[in-house]
Amino acid sequence: MIMAKDKKKKSLTLILRNYFITGVVVLIPIGFTLYLTKFIIGISSNIIPQNINPNNYLPYAIPGIEILISIIFITIVGGLSLSFLGKRILKLIDDLFKRIPFLRTIYSAILQMTETFSKKDNDKKSVVLVEYPRKGVWAVGFATKENKGEMAKKTNKNLINVFVPTTPNPTSGFLLMFPIDEVIHLNMTFEEASKFIVSAGTSAEKN
Repeated sequence: MIMAKDKKKKSLTLILRNYFITGVVVLIPIGFTLYLTKFIIGISSNIIPQNINPNNYLPYAIPGIEILISIIFITIVGGLSLSFLGKRILKLIDDLFKRIPFLRTIYSAILQMTETFSKKDNDKKSVVLVEYPRKGVWAVGFATKENKGEMAKKTNKNLINVFVPTTPNPTSGFLLMFPIDEVIHLNMTFEEASKFIVSAGTSAEKN
């Protein structure tokens, strides 16, 4: 009789524990997605000037309208930048930023990084597999460019710069330099690799 009660208690505890673990697994991606959405909405609200933000004139705030306005604005800027006049304006802005000493360094670095990750023809070749943080442990990274500067000369090796993102936030990570022959190039696209990193390796790979 006592043993039967103990078994029931154990089975109930096991069921409740499984429910709790399942709940955590279900709520983590939902909560993380909602947190990121709230974070993006907050940034968008600060970017858009108050005098053109519809939420300041409407009787009630519409969540996410700032994101919609930002997407429309970015799309319009992208379209204008492809026109002759837009290219001339961007050239003037580019020249202006590159003449300001401190701003020039930040602007050039961000511009090079953006151009590197936006290249469509080299999309698959940029995703690499490297042994990090020790031999026998592998990490997915993004090869940016071959390092032909002082570091390559000092080490007397053909180096390649690799950005290894962190999980689940791929915007932070480590800049590492590996010998080219120690880097394995993957057939994954930039998007597939990003999903793999953000999902902590749980995303389904395409054959």
